[in-house]
Amino acid sequence: MTAASAAQDSAARTAASSPPPIGFVTRVSYGAGAMANGIKGAAFSSYLMLYFNQVVGVPAAIVGTALACTLLVDAIVDPFLGRWADVSRSRWGRRHPFMYAAAIPTTIFFFLTWFPPQGLTHVQLGFWIFAFASATRAAISAFEINASAMAPEMTADYNERTRLFSLRYWFGYAGVYGFTAFSLAFIFIESPEYPRGQLNPASYANFAALGAVLIFLAILICAAGTHNRIPYLRQADSTQGKPKLRLRDHVAEMFAAFRNRAFLAIFGFGVFKYTAIGLYSAITLYFSTFLFKLNTAQLALLTLDSLVAATLAAPLAPIFCRWFGKRNCAMVFAVVGVAMGLTPLFLSLFGLFFEPGHPLLVPVLFAVGAIYGAMVAVSLIATSAMLADVVEESAVETGRHTAGTFFAASSFMQQCSNALGLFVAGLVLSWSQFPERADPATIERSVVDSLLSHYIPTVISLWTIGALILLFYPITRARHERNIEILRAREAEALEQQQRDAPLGGPAR
Repeated sequence: MTAASAAQDSAARTAASSPPPIGFVTRVSYGAGAMANGIKGAAFSSYLMLYFNQVVGVPAAIVGTALACTLLVDAIVDPFLGRWADVSRSRWGRRHPFMYAAAIPTTIFFFLTWFPPQGLTHVQLGFWIFAFASATRAAISAFEINASAMAPEMTADYNERTRLFSLRYWFGYAGVYGFTAFSLAFIFIESPEYPRGQLNPASYANFAALGAVLIFLAILICAAGTHNRIPYLRQADSTQGKPKLRLRDHVAEMFAAFRNRAFLAIFGFGVFKYTAIGLYSAITLYFSTFLFKLNTAQLALLTLDSLVAATLAAPLAPIFCRWFGKRNCAMVFAVVGVAMGLTPLFLSLFGLFFEPGHPLLVPVLFAVGAIYGAMVAVSLIATSAMLADVVEESAVETGRHTAGTFFAASSFMQQCSNALGLFVAGLVLSWSQFPERADPATIERSVVDSLLSHYIPTVISLWTIGALILLFYPITRARHERNIEILRAREAEALEQQQRDAPLGGPAR
């Protein structure tokens, strides 16, 4: 390593260890990036199954299997992207080049997913879904992994990280539910031929176009708005030499991450959690359409309960995490919140809830959804902040700051588990013998009850098992602060050693 590069590394480490406060515009821009993944998630998790199953007529098992198979691509691409970013060096740092590069491919692949050629068989349509859903997931991973990995590099403060992720989750929810509400209100318009606008095939062209444009804008706003933080973000260590991007190196890095007990606990919880979320996202429109028989205006209104939930959770999550600890918040709020959210479905199974058309049906669903959503959002925010703390825990053990690797593994887990949730949704629909192209006006109640009786225990089991796994997460606030002190002492010692080893007349550090 030359004296010049050593000086640059020293300056970069010093800046990264004591960055200036994060400005309001930067903070909001960083949070706004979460809208991209939120919009993609809303479209793929809630509408892709409904569109291809109920509008196009592809069997649910084929759609679910096609989406589940995307995990094979994620298993390779996400770890590759995370480690590639960790070892990359550029004048724009190791995060922003990937964020900028993701904008156009994500937009194109997302849009094309909804428009397969005419005349394809059901199996061929399954392959189309698999190919373009995989491409979209891979492209957006290049952005999402690096945007998420910036959080532990932007601040080392235990509570500030929770506040950053609270903002990201608010914008993520705004992407999911704001986009969904707008689509239901202004795109999926009811007509005499399609009294349920979400079943109108003509509406999906505008739906896909709007989603693609918003994803493009969210990615660029986040990348450009956080560009001023590049000097204060950690660079790859130049002593590592040229990045090694061989498959065996990726596998070794991933196994190193899985040797970390704290990460394993988060990963295990995430598998069950996001499988349940993927299942919920795919099935909830079935209940809204066939159980409660809501129209598009009511559906649009009910999607806003999640924005209320996110608005409640964003300021409350840091408070509860400070009071009770991140792990306890993640566990308790998940299980209690989901139990509350399932109450209308459980009561409906026994004929104890409001019938379709009752004046209290929508207000009660809105209130339950807002409270349930806020509790689950607090759990999700706490878990993300916990993952940021794992980065320093691992750095103390290994001497390497591999935020990209950890968040890549988390992204892989999240996307694969969401895909697994869609696969489970296909199974639940198959077990329930739910018909394709069903008519909400004539569907038998026994079919809907069968769907309820399969869905409710599956969701409860997934969330409960996942929450119990979090009992193995060991990092407290005191332990995190100890890790930060250890790493700062090491960096100070390394800087002092560089100064002692500098040649006479070398550049000042």
